[in-house]
Amino acid sequence: MQRYFIADKQMSSKSVEITGEDAGHIARVMRMQAGSEVICVNEQGRAVQVELSLVDKERSEGRILAEIDTTPEMAVRVTVAQGLPKGDKLETIVQKGTELGAYAFLPFTAKRSVVKWDEKKERKKMERLQKIAKEAAEQSHRMKVPEVRAPLTVKQLAENMKNYDVCIICDEEEAKIGEVGRLKKAFERLEKEMTMLIVVGPEGGLSREEVNLFCESGAVACGIGPRIVRTETASLYVLAALSYHLEI
Repeated sequence: MQRYFIADKQMSSKSVEITGEDAGHIARVMRMQAGSEVICVNEQGRAVQVELSLVDKERSEGRILAEIDTTPEMAVRVTVAQGLPKGDKLETIVQKGTELGAYAFLPFTAKRSVVKWDEKKERKKMERLQKIAKEAAEQSHRMKVPEVRAPLTVKQLAENMKNYDVCIICDEEEAKIGEVGRLKKAFERLEKEMTMLIVVGPEGGLSREEVNLFCESGAVACGIGPRIVRTETASLYVLAALSYHLEI
């Protein structure tokens, strides 16, 4: 059943209203009609099954049939701090990371980031990434759309680490020397409702100065297996491993 995220004001105790691009998607792409059913989730995470009574490309309405109590959200809130990568890799990380349960995404400009964030295009870029997160959350039946935050500097990211219960760094240099135990130990520290930060460098990896700064700020440098993975794969590896650890 198709899922749509809507604002709190669009959901009452008995009905919902769907507008904008979502209304167009219902009418033009899904070609739904009155009597079709969808799932709607508001900003508070209330999920309901809805029978549509009005379908229009500008606005759709429906009555609430039932509350949905089950949640696919991960018990730990995970933020992915990603060193700015080249091309459309950040879009891939946001899309697939959302599917795997990430709570938020925090880009940062690393020393070896080839791409520099264009402040003139920041609003459009952020809107694009947030839209990708929303669509991926709908597809994967999430109860929350992950937030894509504005990029930070390395220093700002280090200062932010105090806000997380557990911080890990995906460090290829640790993988090269065979480090295998720290990721598992980090997972074992986690309890329900805790917060975790996964730090991944750009294509060239993190400099030793950056790794040392993050470690001084409370992070743990981890190898994530014997193989060296691409920047767009590292956080997905950790999210999948964490999902297995917590949920299976």
